[in-house]
Parts: sequence; structure tokens; C-alpha cells
Amino acid sequence: MALLEARALNKHFGGLHVTNNVDLALEPGEIHCLIGPNGAGKSTLFRLILGEHQPSSGQILFGGEDITALKSYKRIRRGMSVKFQVPGIFKALSVRQNLEIAMQQHYPPAALHAEIDRLLDFLKLEGEAKQLAGNLSHGQKQWLEIGMAVSLKPRLLLLDEPTAGMSPDETRATGDMIQRLNADGMTVLAVEHDMAFVRQVAHKVTVLHLGQVFAQGTIDEIVADERVAAIYLGQSTPSTDAPEAAHA
Repeated sequence: MALLEARALNKHFGGLHVTNNVDLALEPGEIHCLIGPNGAGKSTLFRLILGEHQPSSGQILFGGEDITALKSYKRIRRGMSVKFQVPGIFKALSVRQNLEIAMQQHYPPAALHAEIDRLLDFLKLEGEAKQLAGNLSHGQKQWLEIGMAVSLKPRLLLLDEPTAGMSPDETRATGDMIQRLNADGMTVLAVEHDMAFVRQVAHKVTVLHLGQVFAQGTIDEIVADERVAAIYLGQSTPSTDAPEAAHA
């Protein structure tokens, strides 16, 4: 059974059809990347999954349960966690205090500090534990928010452009973190533009175009697909029948 499943998902904003009959399934233990040109509907689909938008029609299932009508906080309680593109950290508090706020209701006091130490080491932020979060580099801020998101040990981690603004070395280190989390059993759905990151981590890739699933497959299949190159490079406008030919 898929951990997350979207069935015939549609979202209209007035007369604008942003998400068009999208089917998407994530297997437990999968790293799945969602890519596509600007305006493809990636962010809208992401917010539908999280519960920030309600679909105009269609279903969302999580762990086999229909969560289409659930509020975001109830989805989080069921095992989702999210890291947005812009870090939502407490800049005036220390790195350790940020993690403590995220974790304090989920660990007994006797275990909390050891868990924070373990997470600081994982994030490569042990040397910055007492620093104000606002003084961190951009990449470190992204890592801190990833740490806050994964501190709850979710079944599904949602990442919205986790490497945006990062250097190549930071991007590679972020990919390493995601792979380690996945090795421990975490399922990941990432909206991402950086193809080096996608190539590093993705088990499966879904390409959105004009709100529709345009192609699905491994990263090698997607990179080799001339239709995908066309929509990214603007070489041509695919026909309306193109999504029906998506990879299995």
C-alpha cells in the first residue's frame, strides 16, 4: 500500500485550473522528487498534500486513510512534517533553543538534551549550538529547519526546494542528510529545481507541466526523455496528449 496517494486531484483558482487530474503515489521508504518548469503546479500540489489548500475535486490518502478534508495540523499529527523553501526558524534564539522548541513536547526531559545533541551532530551544527540562529549561513539555516522538521521522526517528510540558494558543496551535504534519513526508514517528497540534487537522491521523479503529470520514472529515464528537455528549454510546446504517454 502506498504511504501517500493523490487520486485525480484538481485545484481551481477562479477560472485557472492549476492542478489538473493529478495521480501520484509514494511507496514507503521512497525518495520522490517533483520537478517541472515554473508555473507547472508543483507548489500548489505540495500545499494540497499538506492541507494548506483544499482540492476542487479528487482524493488524498495517507497510510490508506482519506485525509482530503483534514486540516494541516491533523496531517502532521498523523506523521507528516514539512520544511518550506524559506526557513521558518526563530532567528533571535540559539540553534539549540530552536531544536528544543520543536522537540520539547515529544521527548521526556531526561532524554531531550541527548536527542538534541544527536541531531546537532547529524546537522553538522554542534559547533553552532549556542549561536543565534539568525547568524547562521543560509545553508546552515536550511539544515536547522530540516532538523526541526525531522525531530518529530515523521513517516513522510515534505521538502519545498530544500537546496534553494545553496552552494554545490552544501547541496551535496543536504543530499547526504536526506539519504541518511531515508536509510533510517523516512519517506521523502521533495519539490526541487536543482537537478544535481535530484540525481543524487531520487528513487523516482514526477514531472509536472501545465498542472498535469507529464512524465514519471527514474532520474535516468527522465533525463533521457526528449519531451522533458523540450518543456524545460522551451524548444516546443508538447501536445495535449503528451501526459497520457508518461512513463510507467
